[in-house]
Amino acid sequence: MTELLDPKNDYVFKRIFGSEENKDVLLAFLNHTFKNAGESLLTEIVLINPYLDKDTPRDKQSILDIRAKTDQGELINVEMQLFNQYDLEKRTLFYWGKQYSGQLLEGQRYSQLKKCVAINIVNFKMLANDQYHNVFHLREDHTDIPLTDVIEIHFMEIPKLNDEHIQMKDGLVRWLLFLKGMTRSSWEALMMHEPEPALKKAMSVLEFLSQDEQARQRYIDRQKFLWDEASMIEGAREEGLKKGMEEGIQKGIQEGEAESKRKIAMNMLTLGLDQATIIKATGLTSSELEELQKEKD
Repeated sequence: MTELLDPKNDYVFKRIFGSEENKDVLLAFLNHTFKNAGESLLTEIVLINPYLDKDTPRDKQSILDIRAKTDQGELINVEMQLFNQYDLEKRTLFYWGKQYSGQLLEGQRYSQLKKCVAINIVNFKMLANDQYHNVFHLREDHTDIPLTDVIEIHFMEIPKLNDEHIQMKDGLVRWLLFLKGMTRSSWEALMMHEPEPALKKAMSVLEFLSQDEQARQRYIDRQKFLWDEASMIEGAREEGLKKGMEEGIQKGIQEGEAESKRKIAMNMLTLGLDQATIIKATGLTSSELEELQKEKD
């Protein structure tokens, strides 16, 4: 078997799930996602931004997400995050807000706004629990009463899955194991468990892309860009941590010196020395010294 491309690469991910000819693949994946979350299943979807051959991952500004609309007019955005770019929660809410507000044209009513669902599939551990699939809504803290159902945000954390999950009959688990990246043994194990037709099709598309020279080159280009971007973000983060640590140390020294001066001044006040002498010895201002005098008294 040819070495398979990583389906977590957003270019490959969009080729598999975001093409018109693979719309059934996306529909099956979404239905397993919603079934796992206790939501209603979909019967039909329309791709808003289907993959086109002219699309190129060399465009560094491109976001290779998948946007779809249900037969009820609800909007779904699916995005793969290969590396931790931090603040993903805020980024998700920002793009969710743009998608939600972007539905209305001038003069239209708020009642025309439809539900928007954001699905983030991430290749890193993000939330402080063991669940690989977490779903968020707007609910009241004490009574759990929903405010509205228009917002729904999913986070799927691929690293929380391991080879033991391959024995599970949960359809979503099998899709995520496929996305995790397949070795020959895991590929054969997945095939032994008779994957559904849509998943078999996704596996076939991945095999085809892995053998296609042009697709492999585009994959390499995109992977390089993603690695470079992740390295820049991590480098900036480390530099920020270093600077923050240095500033924190300096601030601590300054605070320590200030506290030391206050203690010396307090001792000198106790000894009955005059203010002019204390100010000259410690460098404190007259107002600071008056505050200390009040504390002493």
